[in-house]
Amino acid sequence: MRWRFSRTFGAVAVAAVAGFLAAPRQARAQSQGDGFLFHKPVGSFLVRGGLSSAMASGDIYSFLTDQFTLSKGDFRAPSIGTDLLITVAPRVDLDFAVSYAGSKNATEFRHWTDTDNQPIEQTTTLARVPLTAGARFYLTSPGRSIGKFAWIPAKFVPYVGAGGGMMWYRLHQAGDFIDFRTTDVFPDEYESSGWTGTAHGMIGANYTLTPRLALNGEARYTWAKGSLGPDFEGFDGIDLSDLGITLGLNVRF
Repeated sequence: MRWRFSRTFGAVAVAAVAGFLAAPRQARAQSQGDGFLFHKPVGSFLVRGGLSSAMASGDIYSFLTDQFTLSKGDFRAPSIGTDLLITVAPRVDLDFAVSYAGSKNATEFRHWTDTDNQPIEQTTTLARVPLTAGARFYLTSPGRSIGKFAWIPAKFVPYVGAGGGMMWYRLHQAGDFIDFRTTDVFPDEYESSGWTGTAHGMIGANYTLTPRLALNGEARYTWAKGSLGPDFEGFDGIDLSDLGITLGLNVRF
């Protein structure tokens, strides 16, 4: 009897220890390695970076590319942005975003030099910071629930979206310039900055890496036009529209 009790107690103890050691591993597997979460995500946080190609249309760009050693392609710029996504329907997320794109180019006058036949040099900077709110509409289901305690994300989820908000912008030139009436060269600084309305449309997709992480790829067209201050008097405003291509990492929560 004592031997049976000892054998039974030993078996129970071994099973208990095995279960104790396996439980954390199973929990980690369920939350990370087996492809599901214990609840449906309520949103996600996206960090993205890429290239912003400014449309650069209008008379201010014509002036800058004619007088200075600039081309419209010089207004392409690296960009970085973040999005806070809040799920409001099975295939709809609200999207609150902020991003930055800025170009800075060393330039000189194309058709003029100073008295020593040296280039007349300056820097030309264009920066754009849109603050927007919008919505994303997923073309397929982002995932599916299994029972009450598991949610499996889909591997590939395309989406479209739109939004709008406000954009801060700055056009800045600093360096040496020429007085076309007297041909004198002088140092100076010209700047125009402010806020204007903006709207955008986008198309993209998420590719799931782990239950909580997804790779994001997106193309976003942004429309905006701002006014120019007294330093750039006589121009009809500035086109701030661009096409941005980004890659990012989406963290579900």
